[in-house]
Amino acid sequence: MIIDAHQHLWTADYAWLQDPSLTSIRRDYTVDDLRSALRGTGVERTILVEAGRGDAAETTSFLRIARDTPEIAGVVGWASLTDPALGSVLAAHRAGYGGELLAGVRDQVQAEADNHLDRLDVRAGLATIAAAGLVNEVVVRAPQLPSLARAAAALPGSTFVLDHLGKPPIAAGGLAAWRELIAPVAAQPNVIAKVSGLVAEADWATWTPADLEPYVATAVELFGAGRLMFGSDWPVLGVAATYAQVKDVMVDLLGNSPAIFSGNAIRTYHLELT
Repeated sequence: MIIDAHQHLWTADYAWLQDPSLTSIRRDYTVDDLRSALRGTGVERTILVEAGRGDAAETTSFLRIARDTPEIAGVVGWASLTDPALGSVLAAHRAGYGGELLAGVRDQVQAEADNHLDRLDVRAGLATIAAAGLVNEVVVRAPQLPSLARAAAALPGSTFVLDHLGKPPIAAGGLAAWRELIAPVAAQPNVIAKVSGLVAEADWATWTPADLEPYVATAVELFGAGRLMFGSDWPVLGVAATYAQVKDVMVDLLGNSPAIFSGNAIRTYHLELT
């Protein structure tokens, strides 16, 4: 079994999709589209991740979709880390239809200051999510990685999932600088990283597997196979590749590791598969 630990659904009206460079993926993506993308790839289950709409209704909708879609094994929903009512928001989601499939929470930290995860109110939100037994999923830019390392060290009882390897600047050839930033994150045993979203950080028109290889190899070296998960980042990947291309490249670079391609997702998100 292969589990894609990072995929999205969205409608064309999401604000961030209005960027002119994203015309190729500015359309509705539905469960039918997901099934079409998965067909023939060997991927049997996915984790549906919030898609940047930034409201509780998206999470409610995604939980309902997941409850009715066997391919979706869990949901990482959106919530604001600084919401004083965060605990109640999480409880309401879990009490609703599909609430048992809520596996983690992600705020759009990438849009915030580099030291956002050092704020006391943000740390309190991270602690609330951890206390609820949920994963703290983080999408950050590379300059924000030091604050993630500090947050993970300060909250050893929380499981953190780092999306897209911290968005390394692959197109700019920033391997050495990114490695220096991500190494302290990897040193925290409560951080699991997703090998996902890399084609979107490379040159969309000219990328090759060789461009991705040193970043993937560094992730394997620093995190080990026991703390990495495969994620497609579909349909964002559509700016540069097809689903099958990304999946096949990741299998080639990661050696078809059972831990990376299924076991770690099952363990991290506490998935109950049937």
